Parts: sequence; C-alpha cells; structure tokens
Amino acid sequence: MTLQGWVEIALTLGLSIAIGWPLGVYLSRVWNGECTWLDPVLRPVEGVFYKASGVDPGRSQGWVGYAGALLAFNFVGFLLLYAILRLQGGLPLNPQGFEGVSPHLAFNAAVSFVTNTNWQSYGGETTVSTLTQMVGFTVQNFLSAATGAAIAAALARAFVADRGAGVGNFWADMTRTTLYLLLPASIVLAVVLAGLGVVQSLDAAVTARTLEGADQTLSVFPVASQLAIKQLGINGGGIFNVNSAHPFENPSPLTNLITAVAINVLGWTAFFAFGRSVLAKKDVRALVAAALILLSVGTAAIYVAESQPAPALVAAGIEQPVNMEGKEIRFGVPASVAWATQTTGASNGSVNAMHGSFMPLSGGIQMFLMQLGEILPGGIGSGIAIMVVMAVLSVFVAGLMVGRTPEYLGKKIEAREIQYAMIAVLVLPLAILGFTAVAAVFPTAMEGLLNSGPHGLSEMLYAYTSAAANNGSAFAGLTANAPWWNTTLGIGMLLGRFIPAVAVLAIAGSLVAKPKLAPSAGTLPTHGPLFIGLLIGVIVILGGLQFFPALALGPIVEHFQMLAAVQS
Repeated sequence: MTLQGWVEIALTLGLSIAIGWPLGVYLSRVWNGECTWLDPVLRPVEGVFYKASGVDPGRSQGWVGYAGALLAFNFVGFLLLYAILRLQGGLPLNPQGFEGVSPHLAFNAAVSFVTNTNWQSYGGETTVSTLTQMVGFTVQNFLSAATGAAIAAALARAFVADRGAGVGNFWADMTRTTLYLLLPASIVLAVVLAGLGVVQSLDAAVTARTLEGADQTLSVFPVASQLAIKQLGINGGGIFNVNSAHPFENPSPLTNLITAVAINVLGWTAFFAFGRSVLAKKDVRALVAAALILLSVGTAAIYVAESQPAPALVAAGIEQPVNMEGKEIRFGVPASVAWATQTTGASNGSVNAMHGSFMPLSGGIQMFLMQLGEILPGGIGSGIAIMVVMAVLSVFVAGLMVGRTPEYLGKKIEAREIQYAMIAVLVLPLAILGFTAVAAVFPTAMEGLLNSGPHGLSEMLYAYTSAAANNGSAFAGLTANAPWWNTTLGIGMLLGRFIPAVAVLAIAGSLVAKPKLAPSAGTLPTHGPLFIGLLIGVIVILGGLQFFPALALGPIVEHFQMLAAVQS
C-alpha cells in the first residue's frame, strides 16, 4: 500500500460523486419537464417521437399501466435482439463473417443486455458482428439504462404527490432520459475516448507486423461509441473478451481513470436527482453517505488484501511486493482495486483485471458488494430505488422499536409498502442461493467449472450473484456458454431485474395516493448520523445473514486453505 495508491482510489471515487452532483440537478429537471439548456435543440426532436408514436407525454399512468408499459417495451426489445443474434449471419455489417449464435446463447445475451446486466458467455470479438454490437447491444445499453432511470422518476413523483393518482408517463420518461442525458453524454465521452486512442472502426481487423517479422491479425470494432454508453449506462461487458484490460479499449492510465469514473457517475447522478425531485436533499445525502461508507470500506479492504504478496509465491521464495496475478501492469493494484469496487458496487460488470485472480477474500468482498442489492450506487435509477426500499425497511424497524407508524419523506409506511419492499429484496437470495445450490449438485452444471473445491463454488456463486444483481462481471474460470448456464443465468437476470422493478413501482402506486405529511415531533429524522448507522445496519444484516454461509464455504474457506497450504 502506498499513499499514491490511496490517493488514486480516492480520486476515482471522489470524481464520480463530484460530477454526479451537478448532473443530478440537470437530470431532475429532465424528469420534471423543466427547462434545460438543450431544449432548443431537443424539444422539437422529442415532439417528433411523441407524434410518431401517438404518445401524450402529459398523460400520467397509474403504477400498473406504468409497469405494464415497462415490461412490454423490454419484452419487444428482447425479441428484436434475439432475432438479430440468431440471424446475424445473413445481416449486413458483418465483415467478420460470423454466423448466428445458438438459441441458448441468443436467449442469454438478449436477456443480458435488456436487463442492463451485460453478462457475456462468449468472446465478443470472436462471436458477434459489428451490426449486432451497434444496432443490438449499443441500443439496449441506452434503453436498459433509461428503464432504470424511469423507475426512480416514478418513485420520486410518488413521494412528492399529495393524494395523487399517477406516477408519470413511462414513454416520456424513457424518451427524455435518453435524449437529454444518455445520448449527449455518450457522444461527448465517445469523442474524448476516440481522441485518446480508443479504437473506432467499421473494419473487421487490421494486420500488424510483430518484432519477429510475423503478421498478426487484430480485431477492431467501433469500440469508443459502445464503451461510452456501456460505462455511462452502467451496463458493463464489452466488445473484447478481456474488457477494459484490452489496450484497444483502454490504452492508457488516463482512459482508465475516465472510464472508471464513468462507471458510477450517473448512478450518483440519479441519487442527487431523486433528492431534488422529492424536495429532500438532506435525506438523500444520508443515503449517499451510507452508500459511500459501505463502498469505501469494501474498497479499502480489497486494497489491503491485494497489497500483500501471494502466499504461494512467498513460500516459493519469489519476491513480489503485491498480488499482480490477473492485473494489468499498465495500471497496477490501486487502479485495479478502484475499478473492481466501482464495477461491483454499481451494476456495471466491466473489468480491467480478472476478478478470479484476486485474493480469495477480495473476491468474497466483490460478491458481497453485489449481494447487498447493487445500491453502491447501483444502476441509473435502479440503485437509488432499491436504496429507498432499504430506507423504508429501516424506518419500519425503527417504528417497531418505538411503537409508531413509520414515515419516510412525508409518507406513512404501512403493511402494503413493507410487503412490496420484502419482495424487492428477497428475490436476490432466492435467485442466487437457489440456483447455486442446484448447480452445486447437478453434474451438467459442474462440467463448466475450471476449479473444484471452494474456488469452484465461488465461480458458481459469483456467476449467479452477478446475473441476479444485473452486474455482468465474472470469475473467469467458469465456462458458461452451455445450455444449463445460459438458461439459468438468463432466468436469474430476469428475476433480479423485473421483480424488484415491479415491486418498486407497486410501492410508488401505494404511496402516490397517500397524503403528504409534515414532519412532527414523533417523526424519525432520516438525515442524520443515527439514521445513516441504522440504514447501514439494515443493509449489512440483510446481506450478511442471507449470504454469509455461502461466502464462508467459498472465498473464506479458500482463504484459510491458501494459508494452510503455505504453512505446510
């Protein structure tokens, strides 16, 4: 560990929050239909979309209609992307000559991008055509991110309303978030990245002459344009199999810093936008503080673990001051750690180092950050939505202790909201632990493991955690391009994405009809250190009690096995 390393990590975390704050004000104005500096250019474009689709942006939908529109829109997106993947061999913009993919891989990939997961059971540069990358994946990177933002916008309106009826218009929220935020930000970032050396080409490959005089064929794609939205949209994945460890995607420490900051910036943006929209900036700053504390502790713990030499190398007498296995020498341990926690704290999933090569405890922490519900800060909108669910559960716990009906942001929290909240948070352990338990005793599933024992269990647990949490990163040892893994991981993605989304919208529908209450002497303050501590406790207990036994059998046991092997 070095001071420079700590500064590098703090800079990455701090910049994402510092940039997210003013963008949050802007996104709130977009959600609320207020004037923005892009209105002269984009208002006419927005109107064309509404007119062409027959949408009245001023017509508010109830939560059932909003949820129905969300599910129908994403189902159509899934069908279109599935068709592109299956038919890519006969479609244009396929200079690589790739054939259509198998049905189970097409299902997995289509679900993955529609759910904002971007899990990849394949090597992008050897499987997917330029058209599929541009028209299929990149489009869904925009739309899946906008879907998450729409959920948060609807929830914000529910807290503001005083005996209201609707939670907003899904089509308007989708259109405005995409046009006014995601598209402009992605264009700017793509131009910057291309200028800094990230590849942007429609060619299939280029030929390079090696130092030995041989010719080497290198795949190229329109990388910069997809990289921009995959990071800003907190999607993850990537054109290249090694993601941002590839020099064509991440050529320098500067591009590494920019893209690492981009992972979380719009997640924090959604937090601040929610606070401004519900007129409760102090309360949402408490949510930001809780998320930042948990993320910072996880980051520090991984940095400490990765700053130690691998015990096996020490026992062999090999001098290595830090654990560099699976890491890019160009970036080193601090940048790898900052990226690993940024990507697992958010629902991003892109990597610049191989998570399966981190120390066992580091891998366990990465899983734990995802198992908390992807709220640190999570996806655009989806992260703040689940964090609010955790806050609702926290005030409920506090209400039980003092014998009062709990309130949050001026709304009474009653039995119905708690029931929906529990549905939102229990789907993760159901999908993660349920599928992992079955896979651990199913011979067909076990064939995909590279390792046996605790690390093999970690490979399975990480895969289902990543899928259900809509993260997309992986322990590289698992060969997941098989019917069992593609199908069950796809189902896990669907459960982890849409059940919490519908549950949150149901909470919004219940809250919107309630009166807006002024704080009273008996109202629990939800902006101070006491509430932050309570919220952190609820989050950790929910994650710890449910997942600790599985983590104990995987990365924790592996840690002690590693130490025991060295001592013997």
